[in-house]
Amino acid sequence: MPIQFELWHLIYVTIAFMGMVFAFGKLLLWQFDKRLDERFVAQEKARIEGMGHWDQRFNNFENELRDAGKEWRRVERELMDLKVELPNLYVRREDYVRNQTVIESKLDAIHQAQRKGALQ
Repeated sequence: MPIQFELWHLIYVTIAFMGMVFAFGKLLLWQFDKRLDERFVAQEKARIEGMGHWDQRFNNFENELRDAGKEWRRVERELMDLKVELPNLYVRREDYVRNQTVIESKLDAIHQAQRKGALQ
């Protein structure tokens, strides 16, 4: 039994095949587009979460810097207070030697005056 195709059958089969290929292509592109949209939404969500994370980290860092600045100001203030109080609390060796020399010379002068008074 021979199978015979007429020209219009061949045209219909070709048109149906092309329609099917077009429909599958369109379906495939629609799925690609859907997946890309899902990925873009997920990436945007991750980007926003990441920005929030970094914003929080930078705010914490700024707060730490501000607190560190306050701490440095406190340390500088204490150092300036120490510089003011230090001359009252600390005597240099040269000053001590000079004062001791003055005291000893006065004691020697008193001793000399007593000896002269005792000799006369």
